[in-house]
Parts: sequence; C-alpha cells; structure tokens
Amino acid sequence: MEVVASQSLLSFSSNLCKAKVYRKPCLQSVKTNGSLEVVARGMLAPRKFMQRRKKEEVFKDAADEMEQKNWRRMMREIEEQGCAVPILRVQRTKAQALPRDLVLGTLVRFKQLKKWGIVGEILEWLRSQHWWEFSEMDFLMLITAYGKTGDFNRAERVLKYMNKKGYTPSVISHTALMEAYGRAGQCSKAEGIFRRMKSSGPEPSPLTYQIILKTFVEANKFEEAEAVFQNLLNEERASFTPDQKMFHMMIYMYRKAGNYSQARKTFSQMAEKGIPQSAVTFNSLMSFETSYKEVSSIYDQMQRSGIKPDVVSYTLLISAYGKARREDEALAVFEEMLNAGVRPTRKAYNVLLDAFAISGMLQEAKTVFKSMRRDKVSPDLCSYATMISAYVNASDMDGAEKFFRRLKEDGLKPNVIVYGTLMKGYAKTNNIERVMRVYERMRMQGVESNQAIYTIIMDSYGKNSDFESAVVWFKEMRRRGLSPDQKAKNILLSLAKTPEEQEEANELVINEGSDLCELMTSKPNEVDDSNGAETTGDLSSFDENEAKAHHLERTIEYLYIGYNSDEDEDDDEMEDEGLDFISSEEKEELSLAKKLFDSESGN
Repeated sequence: MEVVASQSLLSFSSNLCKAKVYRKPCLQSVKTNGSLEVVARGMLAPRKFMQRRKKEEVFKDAADEMEQKNWRRMMREIEEQGCAVPILRVQRTKAQALPRDLVLGTLVRFKQLKKWGIVGEILEWLRSQHWWEFSEMDFLMLITAYGKTGDFNRAERVLKYMNKKGYTPSVISHTALMEAYGRAGQCSKAEGIFRRMKSSGPEPSPLTYQIILKTFVEANKFEEAEAVFQNLLNEERASFTPDQKMFHMMIYMYRKAGNYSQARKTFSQMAEKGIPQSAVTFNSLMSFETSYKEVSSIYDQMQRSGIKPDVVSYTLLISAYGKARREDEALAVFEEMLNAGVRPTRKAYNVLLDAFAISGMLQEAKTVFKSMRRDKVSPDLCSYATMISAYVNASDMDGAEKFFRRLKEDGLKPNVIVYGTLMKGYAKTNNIERVMRVYERMRMQGVESNQAIYTIIMDSYGKNSDFESAVVWFKEMRRRGLSPDQKAKNILLSLAKTPEEQEEANELVINEGSDLCELMTSKPNEVDDSNGAETTGDLSSFDENEAKAHHLERTIEYLYIGYNSDEDEDDDEMEDEGLDFISSEEKEELSLAKKLFDSESGN
C-alpha cells in the first residue's frame, strides 16, 4: 500500500479501504432501500495459498521412510489416546529398545505442541527405566513440565530430590517451581521464591521476570507487578533490562486495570528504551479502542513502522468496522488479509460473519459461512449462533429455525446465546407464543437462563401491554439471583399505567437498587458457555454485561497470542515435520537434549 507523505494519519485511516478497493476492485457499494449493500465480485474467492498441499517428502532410504512413518503413527496414537506410556511400552516390546533420538524427538515435539502433561508422563516413566540414564537435564525438563501444568506438589518433590542428589541449584528449576505455584493460584508462594532468588540466588533470568509479572497480573496484584517492572527498568546494575514480552505484559496489565493512558505511556517507553515493537505490541493497543477510527489509526501506524500486520491485527480492524456497521470496509480488510497471504483463523471468519449479521446482510453472511467450510476452517458454535442472528436480523425466522436444527444435526449443543437469539427474533415479530416455546425448549435441555433471557420475555409482554406478566418475570429474574438491567426496569416502568401499577413498579425498581450490594456478594447462577466461548456483534447487543465480559476475554486472548516466552511461535509450520528434524547427521545427541532447555535457560 502506498502512503502519501502529506496525508494525515486520520485521513489515511478513513480512506484505507477505499484505496484498497480502487487498487484491486473486488467490491461495489450501491444504495438499496436506503441501506448500504455490499455486492461482491468474486467475494472471498479462493486463494492458492489457502489450499493445503501435501508436503513432498524426501527420505534417505527405505529404512528411513519406515522409521519416519512409524514415528508419526506412534505420535498420532499418543495424541488420540491422551497418554504415552502404554504406547511406548508396546514400541519397546517390539523393538527391544527405544532409540534415544526417538525419545528425544517425541519429547521435543510434545513440548512444541504444549502437551506438558504428556511430557511429564514420559519423563516419569523414563525415571524407572534401567536402559535410560536420567540426567540433570531430564530432571529440569520434568520440573518444567510440572510448572507448566501447575502441579506444584510434584515440582516440589522433584526439586527436593535434585537437592538431595547434590545437583547445583538452577534458575530453571526454581523458575519452574515458581510458575507451578503461580498457575495453581499460590501467588504468595511464587512471590516468595522470586524474592529468595533475588536475595540469595540463583539469579533470576528474563524468563523468571516474565513469569512473575504474569503471575502478579493474573492475580490482580497490579502494584506488585509494577514495582517489579520499575525496579528492573531503573536498576543500573542489572545484567538485563525489561524485554519486549515484559513490556507487553505491562501494557496488558494497564489495560486490565482500565488505565489506558499508562498503557499508551508504556507503549511509548518501548521506543524510548530501544525495545523493538511487534504486531503483538500494536494489537494490544488496538484491542483497547472501541472507535474504528482509532483502531485504523493504530493499524496505519503499525504499517508505517514497517511491521506487517498479523491475523490478529486484521481481525481487530475487521471487528472495529463491523461494530460500526461499516461492512464494506470490514470485507475490504478481510480481502486485503487474503491478498497479503495471511491465513484467516476461525475468529477472523466469525468476526466478518458478525459484521454482516448485525445488519441482516444474509446473503453475504452465507457466503462467509460457506467460505469457512471451503477453506477447511470448521465453524464452531459461535459461527452457527452468528448465522442464526443473521437470519433473525433479516426477519427470516423460518431460516433461523432451519439453521438451528442444522446446528444440532452437526453435533453442537445450543447454549443460552443461541436460544436468546431465537427468542429475540420472535419478540421482534411480537410472537410471544413462540418466544415462550423457545424458552421452554431451552429449559428442557437444561440450559440456565441469564439476565438477557428474562429481559427479552419482559419486552415481549411489554409489547402486549401486559403489566402483570412483566412483573412476574421481573420478580423471577430477582429470585434467580440476577440483577435486572436498566432495560428491564424501563420496561416495567413504561407498562405501569394506573397509580397502583406505578406504585408497584416504583417499589420493585427501588427495592432492586437497595438489594444491589446483597446481589453482588451472592453467587448468581452461572451459565456454562463452554460450547460457545465467543459471542460477537448482534449477539452481544441483547446483553451488555455479557458483551463487556466477552470483550475482556477477547482482549486477553489477543494479547497472549505470541506471548508465551517458552513456546515455539511456528507450530503450524511444524505440523508436517518428521523425526528427521532432530535426527539429522549434523546434530549430536547432546545438542538435541540441550534444545529442550534453550528457551527456559534464556541462552
């Protein structure tokens, strides 16, 4: 994209998609019945890079080919069963010995896949095998695995055993135990280990600081995290200074604390301190903003800094345009992402799908949904729920019901969001009978109602001027431990016509305000959204509280993409690799084992 030097940032941002559309015309915007309709020519046409090609493999000889294929088959069996030892025992029985490079390759691969439970299982088994010499590095890898899974009891036992055997205290083992405490919610114990490392050694590494900052932030101990970060930042005798990942964590912390100005100040400090910025850095800032103009401005700043947007960058920009009901720009950004050779994730598709669903642009939403399947991206519950929302907003309830049946036929279980979307559609058509029928179906399936469900029912009765029924459902909401929102209160107040009804409505609303503190300290019914962890756009419009909570979850997820310091960033590129990636002739066994610990040791 060419940037005109004299063009201001804001004007450039506002013309971003126009420039793209004119350069590579894929869209035409026309006015139909007073609303903008995107007419696509080759909309989301398949790209060659999206077609997964089978990797052509070259083997040294027939024996090497058999070895590689057997190893991959073994790896698939372990992943399918979720446990490794029974399968490795069978391999050992057949071959009478397990080659060292096979064991190491298996450990490395599961480390890359972040399957730390399997890594720990294999290492515990190796401890009892007479044919395997369990070294210090193996112990360090074992305690690291326990650290990643938050199993501090076993991590403690391993560390005590290492001390008993006379192994030198290691920054790796102490950091792993500290992480185990942090992941298990034992923040004070994690902090204790960190303080002891600072005072008596071993000296904390950059990874140690990254993990303690993460532990503090996840425990909402913002002051402690800030103190650790500032001490390291200002300590002249320190052997290292805060790195990019530490700055990212602090930016996220200030976002979590609602201190946006400090988050932006920390972002500026990165440039002042010479810390390289990445797409993750800019993504963190983009995730703070609610205005599409601000999001696109940060996006432009990232590109001018010479940093290529990643899939999260594009997704955040698409989301911002979608929420602003600028569907043409949202689609243009998605097309730009494809043109740049960036493979969309399921979230990216869902965000674009939601942009069309909000405005009831059903045909465009259908095109996006079909493109997901074509590009081998499996739609999840959020995808189906958003499609149902598209039908609802297009006033096609027959289509919504058909898609609801399709959702269940495809093996997914509807959650409260899906049922609420259907109820909202029938409420719009003033069909209270169908609203209640969907509600009863939801109850029969064991799905708990939330605040939005009761508000929709109240709204349905409100359209029929049924004050008594609205009162019943208002009280039911409170009885369930849910605090009625302002919309529910307004409905109740607007339905009250007679002095008696007005008095009753005012009393209910006033009592609700006085009971607020009690409701906040009680435990309301929790809704299990495990089948649909993601809600966007119109789905959130009928429940503001859920939308806010979801926005925070999305922010956390965006910021943690690429954050974990000890995990490989190119997992997707390693999917088709075989055992030869660690068993090539130029690699000795010692260097292979050392590779297991490179990221943990900070070397």
